[in-house]
Amino acid sequence: MSEPLHPDQLRCFTPLNVLSDQQWRELRPQLVAQPLLPGQLLFRRGDQAFQACFLLSGDVLLQGDDGQPLLVSAGSPASLFALSPSLPRRHDAQAASDASVLILDGETIAGMLAWQAAYQDLLLEMQLQGGDLQWLECLLENPLFAKVPPAHVRSMIEQLQPLDVAAGQSILREGEAGDCCYFLKRGRAEVMRAAGSDQQVLAELEVGACFGEEALLSDSPRNASVTMLEDGQMLRLDRQNFLELLKEPVVAEVSFGEAVRMTGKGAQWLDVRRQDEYEAGHALQSLHMPLDLLRLKVRLLDPQRTYLCYCDNGKRSVNAVYLLKQLGFQAYALHGGVDGLSLLLREGFLCELGAGNLVRSGGRTEPSR
Repeated sequence: MSEPLHPDQLRCFTPLNVLSDQQWRELRPQLVAQPLLPGQLLFRRGDQAFQACFLLSGDVLLQGDDGQPLLVSAGSPASLFALSPSLPRRHDAQAASDASVLILDGETIAGMLAWQAAYQDLLLEMQLQGGDLQWLECLLENPLFAKVPPAHVRSMIEQLQPLDVAAGQSILREGEAGDCCYFLKRGRAEVMRAAGSDQQVLAELEVGACFGEEALLSDSPRNASVTMLEDGQMLRLDRQNFLELLKEPVVAEVSFGEAVRMTGKGAQWLDVRRQDEYEAGHALQSLHMPLDLLRLKVRLLDPQRTYLCYCDNGKRSVNAVYLLKQLGFQAYALHGGVDGLSLLLREGFLCELGAGNLVRSGGRTEPSR
């Protein structure tokens, strides 16, 4: 299979020139040139397939109802737009020479453009109100927010409570109960976790970062501490607003039957439980990605694959899905976890014992020895 085209090769096309970097990353599996031989038909008049076809090289002849042929050559002004974009198609399109085209799913492109337009309106509105846009622009680059309806983001902004914070101030403490999450609007912060008698630095947060949400998703204590490195400002979002405005549109749950059908199409089970739970019984060929190590091990997963997360009661898997969505992965949680399955289904599902499967870079698996 050919390597995907780089977005810089495609930014000359309209309307692809308005897509964000994150949207280009989502399109990557589709960014493959399709060769055409002279005389080969690309589409016919009346075709209703919702696809956007862009001419990359060569020449394509468009023949309409009026009988007047139109030759479109790569690099010409006419080639900078999708070929015969109206549906049903108004032309037969046939290669007039060796050519190559990019064919994109029309629904995906339409959704991305609608998302872009809605968020541009939101940013313009905030700009006219004199608001600080840097944090919001950074936030919207997060893959997570490609799944959040703009109306929810607007409502979220209205619910945020600004808090001025000082360098050295503790924002979250590991082990405490979580009743809210935060967005970093100004300044920098450090994420730390206890490692014996010491503190291990996990990450440094910058403007636009969201943190503290994992405790809300899993209904568990904070799993890390966050301390300000310099003076700044936080935006606080309480638990209920987070769950309604951000979690619900992002975290998709599927039934066991739906999950099994998805595995038949290439989806991969991810077991996000502890090592002892996994060894006591897990799904066949499932990957072990304990929730507390998921951020560290996620680089091993294949970004082009769909992942199905499961745990005991569903809480950890919901948390895992939220994290994977933040990082641009396609993921679903098993609704209710394995505890929600009948005894017969549970025993059949968790049928593989022992250390199970090792995951290698790119999501490749191999049996542990």
